[in-house]
Amino acid sequence: MSKRVDEILSWYESDHPGVLKNLRWMMDTGALAGTGKFVILPVDQGFEHGPARSFAKNPVGYDPHYHFELAIEAGCNAYAAPLGFLEAGARRYAGRIPLILKLNNSDSLYSSPDPKPAVTGSVNDALRLGCAAIGFTIYPGSDQRDAMYMELREIAEEAKAAGLAVVVWSYPRGSALSKKGETAIDVCAYAAQIAAQLGAHVIKVKPPTEFLEQDAAKKVYESEKIPIATLAERTRHVVHAAFGGRRIVIFSGGEAKGTEEVLAEIKGLADGGSFGSIMGRNAFQRPKAEALKLLKGVQDIYRAAK
Repeated sequence: MSKRVDEILSWYESDHPGVLKNLRWMMDTGALAGTGKFVILPVDQGFEHGPARSFAKNPVGYDPHYHFELAIEAGCNAYAAPLGFLEAGARRYAGRIPLILKLNNSDSLYSSPDPKPAVTGSVNDALRLGCAAIGFTIYPGSDQRDAMYMELREIAEEAKAAGLAVVVWSYPRGSALSKKGETAIDVCAYAAQIAAQLGAHVIKVKPPTEFLEQDAAKKVYESEKIPIATLAERTRHVVHAAFGGRRIVIFSGGEAKGTEEVLAEIKGLADGGSFGSIMGRNAFQRPKAEALKLLKGVQDIYRAAK
């Protein structure tokens, strides 16, 4: 057994063996098995952005089975999706890759300056489908954030009691933040801390920019000379914000972009101590051979990182 995986599991001091088994399952799966690093394929975009926007670039993506197969062939640690996509392939691919059931989702047919996703699945659904974890999105900065935090508290308690790991998408968004502020370094670090405080085992945030949103935070960053000039420095700061690096923090792939741009960003994240990436559109919107090559390149960067 990997000493690094054992070290990471030792940080979760309140969890019973079922949760630790599922965290280990994810860390012992795929091309990065035993390294403590993650590359996860998430496919919630059909729900969040609509089918054509998500899958027209690579039409095989309309078929839920395609995403199971892509995640398995690519050697991903896990595959995350809403209820419908997982139900559509759960029997055929049972046990072949850890699954993360995304328990709340939004659609883009209606937008609000203060969004709140609907709960669209349950812990019982996750158990029925053989999942290793549940996923849940929170929007720090929304005036609906307290309701999301309370929903997550209840769902996380139920999931942990059932032996499931908890993965939190912590995406600052809402009328309290500017658009630039959604990825500001102070806000991203705060979002990671909030998710950790809410009991997340794995925290997903966006790659942070050098922008500072909050005046009070800006004074501290400047007075304490916190280094944030490079993506590696900003990544290190966000990871440190999650209990001094004692929680797994992974970063989203973001908007679709070119291969070299993706790999350059991954290099900065890896150099800063990211535990990995959760990459959707930049993978499944490419032809399969190209997607597999890209995901292998991402895995190679994380494997080589110290």
